[in-house]
Amino acid sequence: MPTSPGVFIAFEGGEGAGKSTQEQLLAEHLTAAGHEVVRTREPGGTPAAEAMRNIVLSPEFIGLDARSEALLFAASRGEHVARVIRPALARGAVVVCDRYLDSSVAYQGYGRDLGVERVRDLSLWATNNLLPDLTIVLDIDPVIGLTRITNPDRLEAEPIEYHARVRAAFLDIAKGDPDRYLVIDAVLPIHEIAKEIHERADLLMAVPR
Repeated sequence: MPTSPGVFIAFEGGEGAGKSTQEQLLAEHLTAAGHEVVRTREPGGTPAAEAMRNIVLSPEFIGLDARSEALLFAASRGEHVARVIRPALARGAVVVCDRYLDSSVAYQGYGRDLGVERVRDLSLWATNNLLPDLTIVLDIDPVIGLTRITNPDRLEAEPIEYHARVRAAFLDIAKGDPDRYLVIDAVLPIHEIAKEIHERADLLMAVPR
């Protein structure tokens, strides 16, 4: 993976896990410590990537071909990395991203059964092999998480069995590289989750780059 002076932290997990809340709290924590923080999300982050986000998430496109879905996510990610993430890392910023490559592996590789390696390789090609320095997985039972969703998008509206496969995928991915992943029970109190995340992030920031 190409190195850079910045730090890349991604949040992953199932629907209703509280990723956006914890991403915001971490960004505030790091900003208070004097770091430049760039908050962003996937799919999205640029006008073109946001347009692709509308296609892959809008209920208007229910029934979208699974391979087309995977290609759109990868295309959005390639644009996002080239226009937002890599420039921020190059100037030494901390990038905090709501979802990244592992979401494609979980939702399309596992959830759609398109092939884990195939989906991962597609995103690695699109991003020129950029991986986060730390990925935080907020783990939640989809039976609980989906009750927190009030206006489900196209993926959130998938059957519970699909979301169960996605949850298992995130845990399997994290288990394979424990040094680069932090898995936290998302039903814990918000302040407890944030404390654990901030402690791990502070350790990462202390590593010379």
